[in-house]
Amino acid sequence: MSEAIELVAPNPIWAAEFSATKHLLLPCFSVPPRLIEHMGSTAVPGLVAKPIIDIIVLVDALETVRPDMAALEAIGFLHRADYADGTKLVLMKYAVDGQRSHHLHVHEDAEEVRRHVLFRDLLRSAPEVRVAYAALKLELAERYRDDRMAYSRHKTAFIDEVVAAHGGPMRRVPWNPLTPTSGAAS
Repeated sequence: MSEAIELVAPNPIWAAEFSATKHLLLPCFSVPPRLIEHMGSTAVPGLVAKPIIDIIVLVDALETVRPDMAALEAIGFLHRADYADGTKLVLMKYAVDGQRSHHLHVHEDAEEVRRHVLFRDLLRSAPEVRVAYAALKLELAERYRDDRMAYSRHKTAFIDEVVAAHGGPMRRVPWNPLTPTSGAAS
């Protein structure tokens, strides 16, 4: 899958965009989620990012969310079955110009969610990790300029190493969104 990588300077509006989106999302769930968090690079002040708001949701069971898909679609989130791996639901929202604006990752695995949140929190609190990750992202964006999947896949080892070094849970499923038995990258 080819898609251009665009990294942009940090934007303080991303936090407000997450907050506004969270308020739209909450009423869509017939069973309230255990957690809705801003994740990924737009959740980290001072970090270059693709201008896409990543949101992670923890639910007790994915089956409780399936009836809510129509409500999520009504606020612009489209289910991406091609990103499915059986461990989560992935929905995307697109801006008027056709570019992705939001990713919604719905999980029932609390440890997987903890791994994502731990990595985000480490990027927020550890400048040396944030600087190293930014350098890696910039290098990968240059190397894989037109291949979003390769860009994301090549960040995985860094993310997994940082999470493990800080006592976080290991990735349970290798990341590869094009196969039915894969997990997700942060």
